[in-house]
Amino acid sequence: MAERTKYQQNIIRNYYQNQESISLQRVQELVTDLYLSEGKKRTKCWESLVSHLQKLGVKEATIKNLLERDDPQLVAQLVQKLAS
Repeated sequence: MAERTKYQQNIIRNYYQNQESISLQRVQELVTDLYLSEGKKRTKCWESLVSHLQKLGVKEATIKNLLERDDPQLVAQLVQKLAS
């Protein structure tokens, strides 16, 4: 594999430094999708949402509770707490 340029190294480093804010932004987008989706798309949104919440360090019990209730408003409240 070829060596990475200095520019590429900076991009990779910045990505990992900002991974938490990237995941938080994606969770915010997924909350909107949850409000609007139904069926298979809603299931896919939940799967992606769980993945990003785990990256943000949300406890498994909280994630499980959100999944059981299937309420986007609860997720939105959690996102507000995470953002502040």
